[in-house]
Amino acid sequence: MDSLYFAPSPLILGVAVIVTLVASFVKGAIGFAMPMIMISGLASFLPAEPALAALLMPTLVSNLWQAFRSGLRPALQSAWDYRVYLCVVLVVIALAAQLVRGLPQGALFLTLGLVVTVFALVQVVGLRLHIPPHRRRLADIGIGAVAGFSGGLSGVWGPPTVMYLTAVNAPKVEAIRVQGVVYLGGAIVLVAAHLRTGVFNAQTAPLSFLLLVPMVFGMWAGQHVQDRLDQARFRKATLVVLVLAGLNLVRRGVETLG
Repeated sequence: MDSLYFAPSPLILGVAVIVTLVASFVKGAIGFAMPMIMISGLASFLPAEPALAALLMPTLVSNLWQAFRSGLRPALQSAWDYRVYLCVVLVVIALAAQLVRGLPQGALFLTLGLVVTVFALVQVVGLRLHIPPHRRRLADIGIGAVAGFSGGLSGVWGPPTVMYLTAVNAPKVEAIRVQGVVYLGGAIVLVAAHLRTGVFNAQTAPLSFLLLVPMVFGMWAGQHVQDRLDQARFRKATLVVLVLAGLNLVRRGVETLG
C-alpha cells in the first residue's frame, strides 16, 4: 500500500484528528458510535485495513475509560450481569476477525444497517420494543452473535449492543457502563486478533497511537454533556444516533456491493 497512509501528510493527519475528535465526543456523550464514525470517516481517505487499524487504540483506551468510570466493582458487576452476552460477543469477534481479509463486507453492512435503522425508527415514532425476562438468554446469544460478527469484520459492534440494552430498558448509567465493559472486552479481543491477522502492525500502529490524543479531549468534552442528559433525552439522543448510524451502514453496504 502507499506509504502515505502510514506516514500521513499534515493534511491527512489533521483530518484524522478531526474525525477522531467528533467520534470520541459522540461516544463520551451517549456511550457508543466512536468506531462507526471513525471507520466511516477514515476509510474515506485511507485504505480499509489502515483505517481499521487506526481506530484500535482509541477504541481500546476509550472503552477502558468508559467501563471503569464508576469504579472497578460496578464494572465487574455489569460484566457478571451480562456475562452471556459478553462471552458470545467476544468469542464471535475473535472468530470473525480471521475472515476480515477474505470476506466481502457489503452484505454485512447493508443487513446490519437496515436492521438498526428499522429498530431505531420504530422506537422514535413511539413504539417501545422490549425483550421480556424469559427471552433474555435467547437475545443474549442471538444479538451477541450478530454484534460479534459485525465487530470482527468491521470494528463496529455498537449498534446491536445498544439495540439490546434499549430493548431490555437498561437505565442510562448502567447502559453506559455495560457498553463500556462489552466494548472493552471486544476491543481487547479485536486488537489481539488483528495482531494475528497482520492488520495492526509496525506500519499501521503509529497513527492509531497518535489518535489517542484527540480521543482524550473528545471523550472528556462528551462526558460533560452526558452528565447533563436525563434518561428521556439520553434515550432520544441514542435513537437518533442509531438512525444515522444505521443509514450510514446501509450507504456503506450499497457502495461496497456496487
